Amino acid sequence: KDLNRNGRLDRYEDWRKEPGERAEDLAERMTIDQIAGLMLYSSHVAVNDAVPTEKLLSMVKDDNIRHILVTKVKNARTAAQWHNNLQAIVESLPLAVPTNNSSDPRNYTAADGEFNAGAGGDISHWPREIGLAATFDMDIIRRHGEIASAEYRALGITTTLSPQVDLSTDPRWRRFYGSFSEDSELCRDIVKTYTDAFQTTEGSKTGWGMKSVNCMAKHWPGGGTGEGGRDAHYCFGQYAVYPGNNFEEHLKPFLEGAFNLDGKTGMCSAVMPYYTVSFGQDPSGKNVANAYSTYIIRDLLRGKYGYDGVVCTDWGVTGNNDQVYKMNGKPWGVAEYSVAERHFLALYAGCDQFGGNNAKEPVIEAYKIWCDRYGKESADRRFRESAVRLLNNFFRVGVFENPYVIPEETEKVVGCKEFVEEGYDAQLKSVVMIKNHDSVLPIAKGSKVFMPERLYPASIPFFGRFYKMGQDRWKYPIALDLLKKYYTVTNDPR
Repeated sequence: KDLNRNGRLDRYEDWRKEPGERAEDLAERMTIDQIAGLMLYSSHVAVNDAVPTEKLLSMVKDDNIRHILVTKVKNARTAAQWHNNLQAIVESLPLAVPTNNSSDPRNYTAADGEFNAGAGGDISHWPREIGLAATFDMDIIRRHGEIASAEYRALGITTTLSPQVDLSTDPRWRRFYGSFSEDSELCRDIVKTYTDAFQTTEGSKTGWGMKSVNCMAKHWPGGGTGEGGRDAHYCFGQYAVYPGNNFEEHLKPFLEGAFNLDGKTGMCSAVMPYYTVSFGQDPSGKNVANAYSTYIIRDLLRGKYGYDGVVCTDWGVTGNNDQVYKMNGKPWGVAEYSVAERHFLALYAGCDQFGGNNAKEPVIEAYKIWCDRYGKESADRRFRESAVRLLNNFFRVGVFENPYVIPEETEKVVGCKEFVEEGYDAQLKSVVMIKNHDSVLPIAKGSKVFMPERLYPASIPFFGRFYKMGQDRWKYPIALDLLKKYYTVTNDPR
């Protein structure tokens, strides 16, 4: 394709050249304005219609955003059509840089749905990460990665914001379920297998190709050690304290797993630092959030451990935080700086990208700050360094050659019978029997059961979108309609 319409086959357009060479060529052709947009990673985008919203179109046209975080989708066909329409739009823009659509892990069970009802025919459902770990079966981990990545590519998704590499050394942490346990060696082995399965295109010389999905390992250097088990989405959970001086143990799944793959891709293509302040770890005495820490990012991750992939901040770290229970900005340790200065500090520390940021202006202001302090040549070099890393992940997965999907094929692949059954089988194997008194399990179909309602106390939701306490409510922990398909349900415990 003559992407820039100049009548020549430029290096970045030449499919025969290596991704790194193509990325360097394109980075040189991009303006600072375009690179600033490339450094943005959108806030959550729901796909409810085949036509992209005006807000999203403004983000890609005016702010040059090319990394889109997709959350809920109406169905597989709509997602495919939306993806194609979006790619056609960006292909019409200067340089024709496609979008790198991404997702948080989406192949997991719904607590109130059967394996097929929960999937809704749209995607296969597997155990959550802690359930995958409970299988102790690397073949299941590998198949999960192979199937999930096939479904992702069919939907037009080329990056997964996973695996969650954190060790869950404090069971009070509310993100425990998203980890692969507290065991560093088990976590290491799962992370290796998982990442290899997502990133590898079989038969490729480099491992990368049209079936690959970039993995963004999170959260460097381990987010499961929040003080008192509190979570760093909120200001009261901003400190990671590493009880027992156990900092090095939390690095193992990264260093020996995500950064040391057995497959040809070698290492995960991106890393996300957690919101936390790794308290007392920086020899200089500074205590700032990991994304702003030159010690955590530049000295350790980039320097000592030689990681040269993309480093993307967690979502919203550069914003302001003005309410204890409101999940908005998370500028832990740098609240006294302006938003633009926070962008500069993250870039200076070694980050390449800003999660959850939709506006390019603060990034351009950060560029100006760099120019003032270190000169334009240094600023240009620093911005293009990040651009090359970011573009590498586009070229590796082939979206410059063909960013489009075929909706009919998407419907055949996503949530197909084979994939759904494999996910359900993995769910069964993830169940850990703690006790089976008097052989009460398995229960014969039709047995009579009583299920009490559970009290859910008034609380503020995780995302903190409501500014007053909700109401107490009683609710069945399992959907009654589902339970009645297998058992005779009684309201009388006698």
